[in-house]
Amino acid sequence: MARMALAAALVAVAVAGVLAGGARAQLVEGFYASCCPQAEKIIKNYVAEHVPRVPTIAATLLRTHFHDCFVRGCDASLLLNATGGKEAEKDAAPNKTLRGFAFIDRIKAIIEKECPGVVSCADILALAARDSVVVTGGPSWSVPTGRRDGTVSLKQEALDNIPGPTMNFTQLLQSFQNKSLSLADLVWLSGAHTIGIGHCNTFSERLYNFTGRGGPGDADPSLDPAYADNLRRTKCKTLTDNTTIVEMDPGSFRTFDLSYYRGVLKRRGLFQSDAALLTDPAAKADILSAVNSPPEFFFQVFAASMVKLGAVEVKTGSEGEIRKHCAVVN
Repeated sequence: MARMALAAALVAVAVAGVLAGGARAQLVEGFYASCCPQAEKIIKNYVAEHVPRVPTIAATLLRTHFHDCFVRGCDASLLLNATGGKEAEKDAAPNKTLRGFAFIDRIKAIIEKECPGVVSCADILALAARDSVVVTGGPSWSVPTGRRDGTVSLKQEALDNIPGPTMNFTQLLQSFQNKSLSLADLVWLSGAHTIGIGHCNTFSERLYNFTGRGGPGDADPSLDPAYADNLRRTKCKTLTDNTTIVEMDPGSFRTFDLSYYRGVLKRRGLFQSDAALLTDPAAKADILSAVNSPPEFFFQVFAASMVKLGAVEVKTGSEGEIRKHCAVVN
């Protein structure tokens, strides 16, 4: 009960911090209440109707929001197409497998008919990410709004800022701290992998070429050997497979729950970055506290971390713009 009370307090503190202008935020709950009162309902209803038809889109929306916030803040710069011969964030390797752009474009088109030039793509993405978690059985949380859209999107900045699947704990923590996110935020936001999928090429070196010697005998010792063998036999049959996808939370990847953390504790996280969570005593302690608590504890701390993520380096007021179409600047 004490953990639950603490978790609930963390959500309240996170929202209060954002509303008080933390992280340069100046976001407010219900920003569109008077200028586009149906906006949040339209987004929620669209997500609720369409995500169950293609459940994997939920993870994509969440990942898109996460990747967007780590580059120039949560300003929907990831949604922009390349222009003038310069590649954009969506052209960077970490974003090549994102499939939610058309989904966001369709929501934006509906919103534009309702309230032209009012609701930002950045807010649509933040709200759709939250609503997709709800559809998969996860928590809901208040999303303060009022973000403005950025006008710059550069491939190299995505490569430089998005945390990678081969990072060790020190690298991961530094990446998060660079965005004013904490060790606990790293642990709880990693929990989003409960509804994630990974392509073989993002972790196949853990199966075949961890030290550079090559072959099935050169697997990452931090990966459960039986699980590694199963992945080699049934999923990633070669080192060069770059098309096969694997559930990050096998058997439960369409449901937002604690199974991802249980898998990590069994040394069955797909990425090196998943395994890295166990190399830090505080991070491991957080994971153990989650799996030994009711699901509501994880739901509440995850929600609090999502509120903090959604306020990273946001543009508000007269900064940026409100795009008419999410893929291009006005």
